[in-house]
Amino acid sequence: MPKNIYTLAALRKLVVSDTEKVTNFLEMSEEVLPRLEKEKNDVIKHIAGIEAEINTAADNLIAAIQRDRVKLLSEVGSIRLKQLKQLDTVKQEVEQYMTALESFKIYSETWLSSETACDVTRSANSLHDRADELMKFDLIGHIDRSLPPADVTFTSSTLLNRDDHNLVGTVTEEGKLKQMIESKTQITSKDWFILSKISSCTLNCNI
Repeated sequence: MPKNIYTLAALRKLVVSDTEKVTNFLEMSEEVLPRLEKEKNDVIKHIAGIEAEINTAADNLIAAIQRDRVKLLSEVGSIRLKQLKQLDTVKQEVEQYMTALESFKIYSETWLSSETACDVTRSANSLHDRADELMKFDLIGHIDRSLPPADVTFTSSTLLNRDDHNLVGTVTEEGKLKQMIESKTQITSKDWFILSKISSCTLNCNI
């Protein structure tokens, strides 16, 4: 005969005790579900707030980048206008110098073909002084000194060179969800094993 044979009364008492325990666990589980639902809603609300913060930070960063882009393009535009103005000024100076050379050339050729010996003696020195004055002008040196610098460069920001760096910010998960069940009402692995056995027995008995 197998040991641990229970009497009918003892079995009924055992089943009553187990039923009370299971009922307590059922009530506890019913209390946990609303708390879990509240935690779910809190998580959704909190994460939505974090997403809003990320979007705001990103929008602010985009706006700052846009402002800096406009500023840089404005600076480059000012440099372009300044350099083009300098080039136009140098061009006008060269054209004025060429006009002076051309005028001297025409005048001297006309003078040579029409002036008498007396006029030549009287005007030759002044023409020579004018030619000497024109020849002393250092055209190439003047252009080199007047031309704008050609070393305008752009150096891109190094923020994009870091693969491990997020330009918007960082997200950190700290801590954990608070305990839903107090330690005195926690279901241990042993309890779950007993409950599973009871459930299995109940199903078999119903069958």
